[in-house]
Amino acid sequence: MSDGLSTNASTNLRQIVEPLALLIAGGSLFGYLGHIMGVTHMFNTLFNTAHQLLLNTVLFLMGITVLTGAAGRLLMEFHVISLIERLLVPLMRPLFNLPGRAAMAAMMTFFSDNPAIIGLAKDHRFNHAFKVPEIISLTNFGTSFGMGLIVITFMATLQNQQSGTTYFIPAMIGLAGAMVGAIVSTRLMQRFIRNDSSLDEISFADTHSELLDQHCATDPVWLRFLNALLDGGMGGVKMGVAIIPGVLIISTFVMVLTFGAPATGFTGGAFEGVALLPWLAGHVSWLFELLFGFEHAELVAFPITSLGAVGAAMSLVPNFISQGIIGGSDIAVFTAMGMCWSGYLSTHTAMLDSLGFRQLTSKAILAHTIGGICAGVAARYLYLLLSPLMG
Repeated sequence: MSDGLSTNASTNLRQIVEPLALLIAGGSLFGYLGHIMGVTHMFNTLFNTAHQLLLNTVLFLMGITVLTGAAGRLLMEFHVISLIERLLVPLMRPLFNLPGRAAMAAMMTFFSDNPAIIGLAKDHRFNHAFKVPEIISLTNFGTSFGMGLIVITFMATLQNQQSGTTYFIPAMIGLAGAMVGAIVSTRLMQRFIRNDSSLDEISFADTHSELLDQHCATDPVWLRFLNALLDGGMGGVKMGVAIIPGVLIISTFVMVLTFGAPATGFTGGAFEGVALLPWLAGHVSWLFELLFGFEHAELVAFPITSLGAVGAAMSLVPNFISQGIIGGSDIAVFTAMGMCWSGYLSTHTAMLDSLGFRQLTSKAILAHTIGGICAGVAARYLYLLLSPLMG
């Protein structure tokens, strides 16, 4: 009886505290923005920024997701991914302390997104060679490669405004940095949970995963080719639609907090803001420059946004390029951190909950936070090391 009363009291208290906290936090944010920008200009800027992101960024990203989705499905259908997996098998145990078949997990998330790891981890045909801590660390391992093809394609096709060349090489250096982050995150997570005795008796159900299905090879090659392209493209459309809320909501507010007012004052146009994040980052700018080589405080908005959604973070880059505050080193760091983190704050909890290990979420997040920072640092100094060779 007393337990029921305490539960009701806790629920009633939460129903009072949560709305008050939301009103105070929301009122503080909008009050701060409205005080500096003016209420009318604030709302116009929010709406115009979201509109421009939808037209100029989301549709561009959707085009990339459709093409990369089609390419990824084509590579799966004709067993190219299986071939790459076999080539990567010898690296799994030395680098990640994982069985060789874990390479499939990297391939699946690289060509799609973080949640692809869940189906694999639950499938007995895949997980029977893993120890429980290794299965759990797949969350960190797979996330390190999430949306990798999309991130690399996006970064590699950006153009340097001064030379007109693309950032292909910096994007490849960023891929190497993401590998470093994956190693750190995966092994650190394994270290965090290796002495957890509660994991010893756990076994995984033999569930079915469509990711391991073998497609029927009796259809004509041209039909398999066409179906793979169309099915992969449809998957890309779904992924492109899925990133819309993150880009429009997160990026809009990040941009308002990142960019400053025009020289003529606030007009309510897109991409105006109060420059709060650069002001805060400016107090520790020496640290960001030492770790990542950021010469402009505004650039810290990319890794911050990547924590929640890498698609939203990518939408910041064209504006950085138009302002002339970004270079090859920054692209390498962005690629590494964007690919390694790839919105893990918004996916880790759901992924571990699906695997039945919600209580380990904090450890996984800590390990992956450190891994992402290491990825950015590695990309920065790899770029410095290789830049003399790039001319």
